[in-house]
Amino acid sequence: MHQAILKLAGGMALALASGAASAQWVTTDIQVTGVIQEIPGPSARCPSKFGGTITGHGSSPLLGRVAFVANDCITPDGPVFNFNRGRFIVMTMSGDQLYANYSGQFVPTGQGSNYVFSGATFQITGGTGQYIFASGGGQLQGSEDMATGAGTITMSGRMSYWKR
Repeated sequence: MHQAILKLAGGMALALASGAASAQWVTTDIQVTGVIQEIPGPSARCPSKFGGTITGHGSSPLLGRVAFVANDCITPDGPVFNFNRGRFIVMTMSGDQLYANYSGQFVPTGQGSNYVFSGATFQITGGTGQYIFASGGGQLQGSEDMATGAGTITMSGRMSYWKR
């Protein structure tokens, strides 16, 4: 009986080692582009008590087709809107997810209710599947029509993850 347990444990160790041997830690560029729709409103988690909920979809050379959801806190400051405490989830077609925090500003373009991102950054905090230990970050660029909530987004940066 004792010998059978040792054989089982040894077999499991070999199976785990062979799976780990086929994976590698990689650092690569990441870019995600897409369209967004933001719905602003009350948010109890925000110091300003005001935030936004964002949904969208897009594509990435690394991740393929993606969908994303996000929420953040919004603080008006004259004509500028500061956003912080942002939480972003990028979902891949395979079901893996990538998590990021973000912050920045929306500044008016002078053309109606159109705003653009300014000084916006993201920090990758992990994920699921092969992105469970992902890290990295970069710049956020994009625009939004504050009257409709429709806009565009581009995440550009670097990330490290355990590639299987």
